[in-house]
Amino acid sequence: MKSSILLLVLFFSTSFASAQRAGYTPPSIRPHEEPTRIGAPTELDRAKAQMENVTPPPVQQRQGPDLAKLRQDADELASLAQSIPPDVDQTVKGLLPNELDQKLKRIEKLAKQLRSRISR
Repeated sequence: MKSSILLLVLFFSTSFASAQRAGYTPPSIRPHEEPTRIGAPTELDRAKAQMENVTPPPVQQRQGPDLAKLRQDADELASLAQSIPPDVDQTVKGLLPNELDQKLKRIEKLAKQLRSRISR
């Protein structure tokens, strides 16, 4: 029994070695190869060729934010923010300034505009 197994292993190993010397490699060992096609190009071949010839569209330069407008809005935001504490002090005393609500809405609007212009 042992000798028959040994003979079988010896037979397979010699046949594998002789096949490799002859230039044969099993499909599981071969590197990935594209099959060669003979005849008219297929739709896939035409699509590949078309993709190789396509040039990407030119990249458009983004316009930077208008620095003068950004600076003006930032200055207005700062002045409005500085005017809020005295108005809040008046609310503590029981007085509600009429323009406090408008100032806070304007601050919110300016902040959103600045954020959107800067993040573009």
